[in-house]
Amino acid sequence: MLSLLISIGLSLAAMLCGDDEATLLFAGDAMMHQGQIDAARQPDGTYSFSECFTEVAPIVQKADYAIVNLETPLGGAPYSGYPCFCAPDSYADALVAAGFDLMLNANNHTLDRRDKGLKRTISQLDARGIPHIGTYNNAAARDSLSPLVVDVKGFKIAMLNYTYGTNGIEVRGDAVVDYIDRAKMQRDIVKSRKKGAEIVMVAVHWGNEYQLLPHSSQKSLADFLYRQGVDLIIGGHPHVIQPMEMRRDSVSGRSALVVYSLGNFISNMKTRDTRGGALVQTTLRRDSTGRAYVADASYRLVFTLPGQPLKRNFTLHPAEQVDDPQWKSHCRAFVQSAETIFKRHNIDVPRDTTHIINKIEVIR
Repeated sequence: MLSLLISIGLSLAAMLCGDDEATLLFAGDAMMHQGQIDAARQPDGTYSFSECFTEVAPIVQKADYAIVNLETPLGGAPYSGYPCFCAPDSYADALVAAGFDLMLNANNHTLDRRDKGLKRTISQLDARGIPHIGTYNNAAARDSLSPLVVDVKGFKIAMLNYTYGTNGIEVRGDAVVDYIDRAKMQRDIVKSRKKGAEIVMVAVHWGNEYQLLPHSSQKSLADFLYRQGVDLIIGGHPHVIQPMEMRRDSVSGRSALVVYSLGNFISNMKTRDTRGGALVQTTLRRDSTGRAYVADASYRLVFTLPGQPLKRNFTLHPAEQVDDPQWKSHCRAFVQSAETIFKRHNIDVPRDTTHIINKIEVIR
């Protein structure tokens, strides 16, 4: 009888905590090169990016919560690509229509239009009701808004975002960029738990560009964050994929996901390894006591087909679905390179090979 009562009590505790399962999806760097701007320009002078994500929207929208790195300010016209990015506001609209719930702003291009561009980005995202983290109008705003704790099907998840730098451009006024600082990160993690977070996610802009394996500094910081109790460590910036691993402690039962680099989400970069990236999905579950944990993770590869001004927009595709005769061999080369790295270095994060069904139309 006692064991039955205990079992019932544990089941009730889990039920009171919310749903038993939730999925999160992470996408890499949403870039804004000049070619993307030119291809998105409409005859009336507006810019449309909606068709860019039509083919991957079913994957994004299937997740309960999706996160992408917005690696460009929404600084207003004139718009520009590399080296100082500035995207039309409709770019953010298209990402939301594709299914993204959160924008990461702490990256090396967030100050490309200086403080004014940073603050305008915040105002445009706020006006659209788009959650975002990593940059703030001032210190008071950061104190009140960070960490962001979201409720995803009953799971309380803290979202944090930091960058190694901003290309040598410094804040001139009172705007705040969250730079990598271990003491600050530690304080934010503690604050996250005090705010009720069951799961803590840290998105980090780090590492060396175009390197398929993580730098020792990435590994060191990942180890530090893991020791602080971070459950999801998600990396970007190298513009190419890097390995990912599920860390499992057999003694404590704790698990954590580390992704060193998701690569590019969409871009006009032209080398084999920069034409694509990975979407990583992770599942959160509860154990018999109601404790939330990271249960598993998997990835899909995506590949960008370049656009042509006034003829065809840039489009992002699941890598296995690329059949364009001009780009099929390029996609195959990207996939082979990525799979070589993942097969050698991934730990318990397999490729998702399930068939994509129920294609969702993205409203233009």
